[in-house]
Amino acid sequence: MEEKKEVRLYNVSSSPHVRDRSSTKSIMRDVVIALLPATAVGIYNFRLSAVLVILTTCVTCVLSEWIWQKCMKQPVTTSDFSALLTGLLLALNLPATIPLWMCVIGGVFAIIIAKQVFGGLGQNFMNPALAGRCFMVLSFSSAVTSFTVTEGANWMYGIAVDATSSATPLMQVKTGASVGELPNLLDMFLGTTTGTIGETSVVALLIGAAYLLVRRVITWQIPVVYICTFACIDLIYEFAVGGAPYPLFYELCGGGLMLGAWFMATDYVTSPITKKGQVIYAILLGLLTALFRFFGESAEGVSFAIIIGNLCVPLIERFTIPKPFGKEHEKKKEVA
Repeated sequence: MEEKKEVRLYNVSSSPHVRDRSSTKSIMRDVVIALLPATAVGIYNFRLSAVLVILTTCVTCVLSEWIWQKCMKQPVTTSDFSALLTGLLLALNLPATIPLWMCVIGGVFAIIIAKQVFGGLGQNFMNPALAGRCFMVLSFSSAVTSFTVTEGANWMYGIAVDATSSATPLMQVKTGASVGELPNLLDMFLGTTTGTIGETSVVALLIGAAYLLVRRVITWQIPVVYICTFACIDLIYEFAVGGAPYPLFYELCGGGLMLGAWFMATDYVTSPITKKGQVIYAILLGLLTALFRFFGESAEGVSFAIIIGNLCVPLIERFTIPKPFGKEHEKKKEVA
């Protein structure tokens, strides 16, 4: 009896020959999970208003993507968590007091204009959530940068205290507040101060960052170099103006630096793929953030720094992509 020979089919494909079990869906899901601690702290601090903002932006982003893809007769990709992640990041970058109709406009802009118009996920040249926030800052500046609430609304807004003064710690530092006037650093680290929904708790953000590092969703280069660059410039600036070094801790714990460094600057699509490029990119973000915070009108600057950094990524990659093996030798041979 003739034996049957086993036929093996070999997969032939072009380089790079990378085999990985991760998928877009699993990566986006991991980032959403990593943001849950900061989201929980934001909801605890700002109560019902935070829940409404988060639900509004998430639903708007998912629905906008679904409607666009249906209208354009494209495959519907709302199940890959990318639109949900955009909505969540947008919400965490907004104050709990912002009107919900503005959240809808920001969500539509983030998905349609910053993402789908350019071809969808993987084709966008800037982070959609930050694009939506920057658009809202330019369009509704007062609402996006205001953290005051009406008297007697604490049941809804939690720790956002009175109607006359609820300046963020960064604004207090910028206006020259003394140490006694500034919030306790432990409160800022834990997250019981005013700010946007997701930026107040450093410990919650670091827990999420640790999860992403363990899962190997992100690497440490961009966030660590970004934060260290900003810290060095802050110390130089304080020394130059004759100030005390204490504001550095408030600058690191306050505002969107930690949220931006770990969760938005590391976006796969809008950050460099080379190690050298990532370092250059992170240094640029640190420089821009310092420039905006120290010399700009606003006390914040992370969002615009990352957006400008995103625009520079193609140029950074052009000069940092390694030469193919053998090209260096060929060039020397031609010169000789």
